[in-house]
Amino acid sequence: MSSSDTASGRSGPSGCARRATAPTFPEITINTDRLELRAFEPDDAPALAEMMNDELVHQWTTVPHPYTDADADAWVLARAAAERAGGNGLALAAVEFLTQRLIGTVRLRATDWRLRSTEAQVVVASWARGEGYGGEIVHAVAQWLFEDQKFERLELRTAAGNTPAQQVAQKLGAISEGVLRNAWLVRGADAEHTSRSDLIVWSLLPEDLEPGWG
Repeated sequence: MSSSDTASGRSGPSGCARRATAPTFPEITINTDRLELRAFEPDDAPALAEMMNDELVHQWTTVPHPYTDADADAWVLARAAAERAGGNGLALAAVEFLTQRLIGTVRLRATDWRLRSTEAQVVVASWARGEGYGGEIVHAVAQWLFEDQKFERLELRTAAGNTPAQQVAQKLGAISEGVLRNAWLVRGADAEHTSRSDLIVWSLLPEDLEPGWG
């Protein structure tokens, strides 16, 4: 249905005005040399719960803590798919190409379909860090966004103290646009201990993206 149909108030065969449908990302699988980025499956839940209970994930993200089996089941069975169906973004599991072992997750959020812009958030399992998986995931998603979905901007936000995330952004070719002062809470060992942090905003445009990763 075109936007002009809705704007002109045209009606369908039943006589009821047709309502515009929110844009959504397609159901997609993205492959790299080492990884498959795909929709979450029920069998991913145990590994997801283990990943999200890691100390650094607790520190730098806002996921529930502790992250229970029920939280993981809710995500893989319903909430991840709802991200796409509602037009808000896309949530994919990053798994080893051969073993299907869960390495990490990537979520596109705050998607603006008019501006063709979205924000990427990535989590990598503790045992897989230091192998370049975070950058590989974002690079693959960015390439797909720019080439297949014709997006014009991918945004990353990193807490001031999260040096590894900043290094990934730089290696991707992202440009630091500035600082959101005092805009984040970094969590300590428990919910009672938090500290405020600045957020660094990075942007990646089609012409910024490095041609390969690694």
